[in-house]
Amino acid sequence: MAKEKKFITCDGNEAAAHVSYMFSEVAAIYPITPSSPMAEHTDDWAAHGRKNMWGQTVLVQEMQSEGGAAGAVHGSLQAGALTTTFTASQGLLLMIPNMYKIAGELLPCVFDVSARTLASHALCIFGDHQDVMACRQTGFAMFASASVQEVMDLTAVPHLSTLETKVPFINFFDGFRTSHEYHKVELMDMEDIKAITPQEFVEDFRNRALTPERPVTRGTAENPNEFFTHREASNPYYENIPDVVEKYCQKISEITGREYHNFNYYGAPDAENIIILMGSACEAAKEAIDYLMSQGKKVGMINVHLYRPFSVKYLLAAVPKSVKKIAVLDRTKEPGAEGEPLYLDVKSAFYDVENRPAIVGGRYGLGSAEVTPAMVISVFNNLELPAPKNHFTVGIVDDVTNLSLPKVEEMALGGKSTFEAKFFGLGADGTVGANKNSVKIIGDNTDKYCQAYFSYDSKKSGGFTCSHLRFGDEPIRSTYQITTPNFVACHVQAYLNMYDVTRGIRENGSFLLNTIFDGEELVNFIPNKVKKVFAEKNINVYYINATKIAQEIGLGNRTNTILQSAFFRITEVIPVDMAVEQMKKFIVKSYGKKGQDVVDKNYAAVDRGGEYKKLTIDPAWKNLPADPVKEDDAPAFVKELVRPINAQAGDLLKVSDFAKHGTIDGTWQNGTAAYEKRGVEAFVPAWNVENCIQCNKCSFVCPHAAIRPFVMTAEEKAGFNGPTQEIKAPAALKGMEFAIVPSPLDCLGCGNCADVCPGKKGEKALTMVPYNPDAEDMKELAKLWDYSVKCISSKQDLVDIKQSPKNSQFAQPLFEFSGACSGCGETPYVKLISQLFGDREVIANATGCSSIYSASIPSTPYTTNAKGQGPAFDNSLFEDFCEFGLGMVIGNKKMKERVALLLQKVIDEKMGSAEYQAAAAEWIEKREDADETKRLAEILKPEIAKGAAAGCPVCSELKTLDHYLVKRSQWIIGGDGASYDIGYGGLDHVLASGEDLNIFVIDTEVYSNTGGQASKATPLGAIAQFAAQGKRIKKKDLGMIATTYGYVYVAQVAMGADNAQCLKAFREAEAYHGPSLVIAYAPCINHGLKIKGGMGRSQEEERRAVECGYWHLWRYNPELAEQGQNPFSLDSKEPDWSKFEDFLMGEVRYLSVKKAYPNEADELFAEAQKMAKRRYMSYVRQTKMDWSEE
Repeated sequence: MAKEKKFITCDGNEAAAHVSYMFSEVAAIYPITPSSPMAEHTDDWAAHGRKNMWGQTVLVQEMQSEGGAAGAVHGSLQAGALTTTFTASQGLLLMIPNMYKIAGELLPCVFDVSARTLASHALCIFGDHQDVMACRQTGFAMFASASVQEVMDLTAVPHLSTLETKVPFINFFDGFRTSHEYHKVELMDMEDIKAITPQEFVEDFRNRALTPERPVTRGTAENPNEFFTHREASNPYYENIPDVVEKYCQKISEITGREYHNFNYYGAPDAENIIILMGSACEAAKEAIDYLMSQGKKVGMINVHLYRPFSVKYLLAAVPKSVKKIAVLDRTKEPGAEGEPLYLDVKSAFYDVENRPAIVGGRYGLGSAEVTPAMVISVFNNLELPAPKNHFTVGIVDDVTNLSLPKVEEMALGGKSTFEAKFFGLGADGTVGANKNSVKIIGDNTDKYCQAYFSYDSKKSGGFTCSHLRFGDEPIRSTYQITTPNFVACHVQAYLNMYDVTRGIRENGSFLLNTIFDGEELVNFIPNKVKKVFAEKNINVYYINATKIAQEIGLGNRTNTILQSAFFRITEVIPVDMAVEQMKKFIVKSYGKKGQDVVDKNYAAVDRGGEYKKLTIDPAWKNLPADPVKEDDAPAFVKELVRPINAQAGDLLKVSDFAKHGTIDGTWQNGTAAYEKRGVEAFVPAWNVENCIQCNKCSFVCPHAAIRPFVMTAEEKAGFNGPTQEIKAPAALKGMEFAIVPSPLDCLGCGNCADVCPGKKGEKALTMVPYNPDAEDMKELAKLWDYSVKCISSKQDLVDIKQSPKNSQFAQPLFEFSGACSGCGETPYVKLISQLFGDREVIANATGCSSIYSASIPSTPYTTNAKGQGPAFDNSLFEDFCEFGLGMVIGNKKMKERVALLLQKVIDEKMGSAEYQAAAAEWIEKREDADETKRLAEILKPEIAKGAAAGCPVCSELKTLDHYLVKRSQWIIGGDGASYDIGYGGLDHVLASGEDLNIFVIDTEVYSNTGGQASKATPLGAIAQFAAQGKRIKKKDLGMIATTYGYVYVAQVAMGADNAQCLKAFREAEAYHGPSLVIAYAPCINHGLKIKGGMGRSQEEERRAVECGYWHLWRYNPELAEQGQNPFSLDSKEPDWSKFEDFLMGEVRYLSVKKAYPNEADELFAEAQKMAKRRYMSYVRQTKMDWSEE
């Protein structure tokens, strides 16, 4: 009796982890997008007791960096444990030194890699082959899979082959396109794989383990006479690999019934033109080949599985003898090379072949750029030319170097039975999660094939998401985004004006809109271009106020379950009763750990998903005129680059569009975030002037700088069409008028401003009101904001902005409207630094959340003041951000020395006026004083310019260097992952340097950017990725470690607990002439705040954290020690320890431990409180130390 096939709906990461788990005893890991889920699955399965091939759970060890993970893999292998790791991109590159060692020592292992772009002119987290191609020289064999099913089937091949050959393998597949694509696939059974695993090779590996029972020495040093000769001794191991891999491909073919080889051929047996490539584009290529063959073309393709060692024998055997022309496609770029790697390998393979075919090569798909069948057809069209273009690019328009192939019009070449659905959502509204569940519901409960892929912009929660779901009765090979949907759901009404949400929708298709409008109001809101499509294509349009329903249920802005339920009811892709039943099962799975109340609310959301209405389509809409174009004063850079990218039309830009705006090196203009005006919030603050006490707390805590105090003169007030009150303080502003103005188009509606507002006599001055973009009051509010920022001058020069939290908010924020989450705990700090020091601030930023919300094109939140000054920002890597910042400091230091030398020449040679010479002398003396250098720069710059114009060579050079005159404020910014873990060595060294710089650590206690993995900042007892049962060791006290140097200023702050202490710490840190370290507590969406209002009360969460003793406020100022005073100041009050566990239970990351592991939770939480008390008492002891000289 044939064995029954089992199917699951999963993504490529889960498929790889599923098989890799079988072969692994140890996994040494470190989080990196897009590979982290493989490690998370492994950790979760181990926590739940899943067994590997030898009946044990996998031991998962999180390391401090990818380099550390590779070192741990190396050591574990030498100890005799079968070990793996999961990585990508820069992380894989950090492993290269150890990879040489692992390969050289012939240690069998597999690195699973979701292949990803490398950072060059910009960071890109998406997929191509740049990272794996950087490893082809390490001695690792390299094996590629092209689809989720191939990953499931073939991941065993490198594991089996490495055991037999002793050569380690990289097992790779395309990041995002395969790693994050959900597909219904046949499950590989461990018993089937165990049956083909030769245990003698496992035994041989065990026998080579380092042990004092049979001691040997490895890792020796060799000299010129023997190294070369010895290195060549491993050649036979590599010569055997292609045959071994082919053997195991055949064994997998026998198990699955799907044919696999080192090189798989697909196409006409007598093909004349073929392409050779690897990875997910092979699936789109199959659709193109099927289409061309139906047109009578003799075409085909080679899907490369074994890339290293590159087997000429197996390649030539796979290529039909009839082939006359070959195009080799590489998903990487090697500037300066004669061609990309696969192209060069193929050319070399055919070098000695008689009557060899013509071979050309090209690049495609960098950074997950789309690869469609039409693009593949353009490659075949090129091959049909008498002289095909070589070194071409596919899928873009290169009008600068003219390498691109002519575009072919897109066409639907997927299966005829395939149903395609697109869902436009807002990051963190649950749309993506709901659609992952939807595809699993359909895949697991029907015989249909299914696929899901999710695209995002670079913002955090609150950003753009688009889910692409396909279902059908035949296999789905369309590894590209949907362009011809049967169904479109738009979960954010503002998107109707921002994106082309009806693009490509099919005739008689369906459209679902989540909107607060109804009836005539809705019709008036829908743009003409959308109504025109509805009428012309006879679209069935449904609408629902899921926002209101979610609020009534108590789900806040989480509309996902309501809209998922509506989707199943409208489309009936499966019976509605089955859909409801399965949705409720997935609710328990998804939200069970968050509490029964969350489960019950989502049950209610499922039941209310039928409350949609159908919109009547007026046939006259076919003749509607185009919507009027809104003209504004945006610069060409914004109109020609920023807006097309924001509109998800970046794929339509040409190479020249980037070149002409001077962005070739990745440079982007500051302040472009101000032109977005998304208006995606559900609520916006309304100011009640009668209750305002002018404290400015609302502005102080706003994560997006979307609410500000404006102080206006009588002339400015004349044009201000809103309520004001006379300003009460400070005295320098007496006689002016004060107003609090929110920006409805920039606000994300978190509500922190209203939450912290003290108001008068219990009546708040701010309340959150529903946001209706078409309401007259909201239109007027948007105009009021526009007038305020453009026509009311900053009064910050009239007050001491560093004196108090209130005064600080009269300073213009030079960090505004970032892509951070609604209610973000991080950005209020970053914004405050920009207000205090932004006009002379230079930032070295670690890769992570803070780099993504600070510098994801096209929106740059760092902006400029009226003088054109503002923070200068750069991001290097994750692991070297402190060293990067130190490099900026020493470079600046050297150039200031040059300025001082030149100014001394001005003095010595009596150049220019006496005032010029006096200012030069004063600058040399006071160059480390920020305020004085600002004053002196105003004097020196005109004098320098005058001298340069007169032909003075010293002044000409000084004019080039005059931007060094003002003392710079160097800030090095990173999260806890960068600071406590991967970048800690650099952070320690930079602090030890003694240089004048400021390190700001934003402590969310998890790796926020990669999905909430544990770091050394994660407290004992918290659940995080890689700590599935709760972290078992206490949090590292980074601040106290830094104080041991004695000459480092250190502070620990929590803005929501004490605004003044936070401001004071920043002020003191920046003023200190030496290294400073400020560590800030920042609630994160990954914490899962249970407090009503969620991240809308992140400031309150900070207050509660300090109140209960979870977090402490303190400062360490070395200048006090120089005066014989205690440098340590404990700024927070004695905690109320009775509130400690309540605080923990208010966050899902702790509550989940209680629900999943109730027996261990009480012990863990008691230990967590004990550690918090112990830390607090260590601070108390610090306050009692005697620092007197006697």
